[in-house]
Amino acid sequence: MKQEALEILLKYWGHASFRSPQDQIIDSVLDGQDTLALLPTGGGKSICFQIPGLLKPGICLVVSPLIALMQDQIANLEQRGIKALTLSGGISFEETNDLLDNCIFGGYKFLYLSPEKLQVDWIFERIKNLNVNLIAIDEAHCISQWGHDFRPAYLNISKLKEHFKKIPFIALTASATQRVQQDICEQLHFKNPQIFKKSFKRDNLCYFVTPVEDKLYRIQQILTKNPEPSIIYVNNRRACLELSNQLNASGFKAAYFHGGLTNKEKKKQMQSWFDQEVQAIVATNAFGMGIDKGNVRTVIHYNIPENLENYYQEAGRAGRDGNKAFAILLVGPNDLNATESQFIHVLPDKEYLKLVYKKLNAFFRIAYGEGINETFGFNFNGFCKNYDLPVLKTYNALQFLDNQGIITLTKEFSNKTKIKFVMPSKEVLRYNSIYPKDEEIVTALLRTYSGIFEMDMDVNLALISKKAQRSEEEIIEVIKRLEEKELLTVSLLNNDSRITFNDIREDDLTINRVGKFLKVRNEIKMQQFLAVKGYVENNDRCNSSIITDYFDEPQQEDCGKCSYCINNKKVIKTPNAMQLVMQALKQAPKTSRELMEQLPIPEKQLLETITYLLENSFISSDPLNKYHLK
Repeated sequence: MKQEALEILLKYWGHASFRSPQDQIIDSVLDGQDTLALLPTGGGKSICFQIPGLLKPGICLVVSPLIALMQDQIANLEQRGIKALTLSGGISFEETNDLLDNCIFGGYKFLYLSPEKLQVDWIFERIKNLNVNLIAIDEAHCISQWGHDFRPAYLNISKLKEHFKKIPFIALTASATQRVQQDICEQLHFKNPQIFKKSFKRDNLCYFVTPVEDKLYRIQQILTKNPEPSIIYVNNRRACLELSNQLNASGFKAAYFHGGLTNKEKKKQMQSWFDQEVQAIVATNAFGMGIDKGNVRTVIHYNIPENLENYYQEAGRAGRDGNKAFAILLVGPNDLNATESQFIHVLPDKEYLKLVYKKLNAFFRIAYGEGINETFGFNFNGFCKNYDLPVLKTYNALQFLDNQGIITLTKEFSNKTKIKFVMPSKEVLRYNSIYPKDEEIVTALLRTYSGIFEMDMDVNLALISKKAQRSEEEIIEVIKRLEEKELLTVSLLNNDSRITFNDIREDDLTINRVGKFLKVRNEIKMQQFLAVKGYVENNDRCNSSIITDYFDEPQQEDCGKCSYCINNKKVIKTPNAMQLVMQALKQAPKTSRELMEQLPIPEKQLLETITYLLENSFISSDPLNKYHLK
C-alpha cells in the first residue's frame, strides 16, 4: 500500500486504514491498470477513485448516470475541502464553457458528468484538452445490455479510451453478474483488466421472506421488537405518506422520503431520521444514495421489488456496522400478481413502441424526414388521453425512446397538478354545504389523497375525473374556486416536461434500429421478475444462498439465520391447532391477527392451519378478512 494514499485517507476522511479490497483497488489504479471494482452497497466505492484522483496531478473525470448521486458526492467532497464540479443538465452553453475553463484554471480535482454529455461534440472536444489523470465510470453495469439498467449513452465512454490511451480507467458497480462483468470490460476496451470483487455474502444480515395478511400490524410488531433505526421501502409516493401517518398515529415515530419532496423537506425528513428523532423512515427507492448510517437494524420492504439487484442494494443498507441486522420482505396474498402487473404487463413490444413513436410525431405535427433537434413543451397526460393510450405502458415506451437517444425528455413526468388544502377540514365541509354541486369533486380529492392537508400532493386530474364522473375542465374550475376562497394552494401545469427529437422522423427505420435492444431489455426484465418470484416462493433453499447464487457466487453452507433456515429448524407445534382455531371461531368471527393474539400457536403453523381449513371448506372469509366457521 502506498503511504501517500494512507495519508490522504487520514487527512480527508479521518480513517487510518482501508477496508479490503479498497487498498488493492487503489494500488491497481495508481499502477496505471484498467480496473473493475465490484463492491456491494456500502463497500466504499467512491474512495477507490477519489484517492487516486487526489494523488495524481490533473483532474479526475467521473461519468455517472444520476444527477442526485453526482451532487451528493460533490457535496461530500466540498465538505472535506476538495474542489469538484458537475456539468449538470439545463445549463447554458456559456455556463458550461465557463465550468470547463474552471477545470483548467480553477484547481478542481473532480469533474462529474453524465454519459449523455459525452455525446455533445464540442463538450467532448473540450474534455480531450483537459489534463485528465483518471477516468472513473460509476454504475458501470449501465454499459452492458445485460445489466439491469442499460443505457446506450454509456457506449460513448469507449471514445475516451481511444483518446486517453495512457490514462487508467476504473469501472465501479455494486451489482453485476459474471456476464455483465465481462461485458463491461469488453465495452470499455479494457486491456488486461484487474478485477476486484467483495463477497456478496453478508454474514450479519438475516434475510426474511414473511407471508402476511396485515402488513401494518406486522411492521408494528417488528418496530417494537427492534427499536433501533429502520428503513421501510414502499413502491410509490402516496404509500410513503400514508404509512408514515399510520405509524405515527399508532405511537411510532416515522419520517417519510420520496423524490417529489423539495430539497428542504428532504433534508428535514432525512435529518430527523439520522439524528434518531424518529425510529423509521418510510421511503421510495429515491432514498439511498449517500446514505451511510451504520446502526440501521432493519430494512423492511412493504412491496416486492422489481429485481434482486435493487433488493440486494436496498436491503444492504442494514447492518453496515457489522452487527446483526434484518432484511424483511413482506409478501401479501396478491403481491406477486401486483408486481407482475406493475413491471411486466406494462412493457411495450416493438409494435407498441412504433405506435407511440408515430403518435408522438403526429402530436407535434412532425412530417416524415423532419423534426431533428426540434423541442416542444409536452403534456404527457394530455398525450395519453388524446390517443387513448395506457399511461404506464406509454411511459415505459417513451422512457425507452429517451434511453436509446431517439428523443430527450428534460425532466421526469409529473402529469399532475400540485394541490394542498390550507384550511381545516371543517371549513372544507362548510364549502361543500354552500356549493353542493362541487361536493363530488372535493370528496374525490380528499378520499384519493389522504395527505392533502399536510403537503403538496401531485393530483392526477384524469383519475379524479373518472372518480367524480366530471370533466377535467369542471375539476379545474372547482380547484380555482377553492383557491379563490383560500381553502387550498394550487399549481396547474399545462406542460409537464420538454421533449427534443434527436433525429429526423423515419418511423420503421428508427424503431427497427432499436428493436433488438427492446427485445433483449424485455427478456431481461422477465428473467429478473422470475428470479424475484423464485426468491419469494422459495421453500427449499437458504435465502442468503439464493441471493449470492444470483450474483454467480455459490454459497457452500446455509446461513442458519434467514427465514428459510429458521423455519426448517425443529419447531414444537401445537398438537390440537385445528380444534383451537375452530373453537375460537365458534365464539365469534376473527381475523388472523386476532387468532394470533388469542391462541398459543406458532405463526407459521397458524397460517398453515387457516389455509387448510379454508381449502377444505371448514371455514370461510369475508371482505373484512374475518374468518367464519361454516
